[in-house]
Amino acid sequence: MGITGDSTPKLSPAAAWAGFLAMCVGMFMAILDIQVVASSLPALRDALAIPADRLSWIQTAYLVAEVVAIPLTARLTRPLTLGGLFVAAILGFVAASLGCALSTGFGSLVGFRIVQGFFGGMVIPAVFTAVFVLFPADRRVVPTTVAGVFAMLAPTLGPVVGGYLTETLSWHWLFLVNLGPGVVAAAVAARCVRIGRPEPRLLRRVDLAGLLFAAVFLAGLELTLKQGPERGWAGPVVWALAAACATGAAATVWRCLQHREPLVDLRAFADRPFAAACALSFVLGAGLYGATYLLPLYLGFVRGHGPIAIGTTMMVTGAAQLLAAPVAAWAERRCDPRWLAGLGYALFAAGLVSNAWTTPATDFDGLFWPQVLRGVAVMLCLLPTTAAALERFTGDALANASALFNLLRNLGGAVGIAVVDTILSRRPAGHGAALVERLQAGGRDAAGFVGLPLDRFDGTPLGPIDETTRAYVAPLVERAALVMAFNDAWWVLGIVFAVSLVLVLGIRGRG
Repeated sequence: MGITGDSTPKLSPAAAWAGFLAMCVGMFMAILDIQVVASSLPALRDALAIPADRLSWIQTAYLVAEVVAIPLTARLTRPLTLGGLFVAAILGFVAASLGCALSTGFGSLVGFRIVQGFFGGMVIPAVFTAVFVLFPADRRVVPTTVAGVFAMLAPTLGPVVGGYLTETLSWHWLFLVNLGPGVVAAAVAARCVRIGRPEPRLLRRVDLAGLLFAAVFLAGLELTLKQGPERGWAGPVVWALAAACATGAAATVWRCLQHREPLVDLRAFADRPFAAACALSFVLGAGLYGATYLLPLYLGFVRGHGPIAIGTTMMVTGAAQLLAAPVAAWAERRCDPRWLAGLGYALFAAGLVSNAWTTPATDFDGLFWPQVLRGVAVMLCLLPTTAAALERFTGDALANASALFNLLRNLGGAVGIAVVDTILSRRPAGHGAALVERLQAGGRDAAGFVGLPLDRFDGTPLGPIDETTRAYVAPLVERAALVMAFNDAWWVLGIVFAVSLVLVLGIRGRG
């Protein structure tokens, strides 16, 4: 018996849609909570007296717990049923959100963020599993599109929602906002998503040793990717984390291949379309989270915008995504998945590379079309890869495949952010030195990029620079060098997407 308990779910279309939308709302809140805090970290620092060097742990704690929880859903879906797992997870997420809102210091906030991330991580793969459990094969495109819109809009809307709540109410509402929607989602899902019967005895079969190894591997990977850029990818802390990650990975693979009922069944990767779709999911995570991380940093550090202005600019991506979603759903029914995914990843690559021509003066207008390209591309990337990854699995194998597919997207996001951080920490110094050399040589293009008056730059060396001029020029050069590092990051992400087009050939075509 699989996760449904029956070969065919006995739900009315209305009940299936009501339960599914409730699950999507829960997923939206869980994903939103990753980004909603990002634009309000200064407010949390001031309110709870958190040292600046510890602020990033508010995000890291959530992400580490989330990636550990995602593979566990494959083993909990059958014992609890799909609906039972979702209800338990979303109620745990709501309770942890209340704990975050009531926190009085750094320790309690991070502790509740860990719990919040753990339960939130279970919600995400449950929703994508529900697409294939609640709906017949010929009616899955629309729910997959709806789930994709909820999943991809949340990172885009997070900064503006967080900024608005913090500026108009208080930081507590970053977490209190989850309570109402979460409780309603749990109630509706409990009433409507009644598929199969709980088998709590199966909880005894959960491979706790495999879970421990996976936790060491995934937490070690997340922490390595966080600490690596900050510490220049060297030093005992980074080496210890990398060693723990590698050891945990080896132990996890060994345990999953040897255990009769592994935490996740890695043999699913033997299916070529599934493996290709998971690799593409990894790339999509890197681009989506990398872009969502890069853009607000640029708008804040270079343009000096506040949270609401940053969020308003970033909503262009979400608006384009919403407008393109019906077209993508229509095309998914009629086009070869390989052509559709190829178009999506090519457009996303173009949207990333288009940002690589940014100058210190670039603002909303210059950022508009790259965001439109990425917003249009998202559903074209997600729909065919989700179908390729999950459509051939049923029962427990479906829950396993969904967990792996979603885990790869989150890990891609972690790697993408780490790559971006490394570029932003290492590249500005070199760019700054090169800009100074070009300015001293009288380079007109360099002066225009930095934002200096052009009348003194005609290709003739400037000679000695007085201290007053140096003090005026230095911050402009630093800002321009940072923008050039941002452009490097956009280029790297864009090239990764362009190269990933080869993977599109691996997903299964229609017919």
